[in-house]
Amino acid sequence: MSESVPVHCPSCLRSHRYTAPTYPCACGAPVSPPLDLDGVPGTVGPRAWREEWITLRCGGCGRRGEWPRPELGCPCGTVLWIPVAGPEASVRPGRPGRPALPAVPIRTARDAVTAAVLYLRRLGHEDIRRADRRPPSGIGLAGRGVLTRVDPSARPATPRDVECLWLTAMTESSVCLYFSVAGYTEEARSRADALGVPLFLLDLTGTPQPMNGPADTLHAGGS
Repeated sequence: MSESVPVHCPSCLRSHRYTAPTYPCACGAPVSPPLDLDGVPGTVGPRAWREEWITLRCGGCGRRGEWPRPELGCPCGTVLWIPVAGPEASVRPGRPGRPALPAVPIRTARDAVTAAVLYLRRLGHEDIRRADRRPPSGIGLAGRGVLTRVDPSARPATPRDVECLWLTAMTESSVCLYFSVAGYTEEARSRADALGVPLFLLDLTGTPQPMNGPADTLHAGGS
């Protein structure tokens, strides 16, 4: 079971109960950050990519992975980082099996990136990071042999968006995937089919939904 701790907002003095989220390791075991019961939550200031993640070791297979740093949003608008027991810790082993589909409710662009990272890890890509080359729109992620664009905007992706991702991936000898919150135009889907670019829709639950043939194939292979 995930740990739970009381949290008090320093801005409005509201009391909350925070339960640590559970994520699926590639081996199928649940991974949950061990919370520091004596720690004091800190207010989130200007965000830095490196500070958004913590390293955890799966108790089922021993694999180390980067996972979202626990945080809690208070209704007053303050966002708090929840202290963990250490920068790296073992977590309880779970029952081996196939990894469950990652589900991170989409409220912010960061949530969309987290959902995409979890899905990529489910496919076997453990070294996901920010792409060195910033895309014209959205957020670029990269790993060994894979390039991804996450588009959290309210605008459906266009053929040009798909082509830019494909061309960048070609120059880096990588496969590519596209994740969008608002979906794709019909022309974008047709172009992606022709180029073999898997398209995924991130619904409000944060579950990636295959939107074309290449995505169906990739999704079935990673199930």
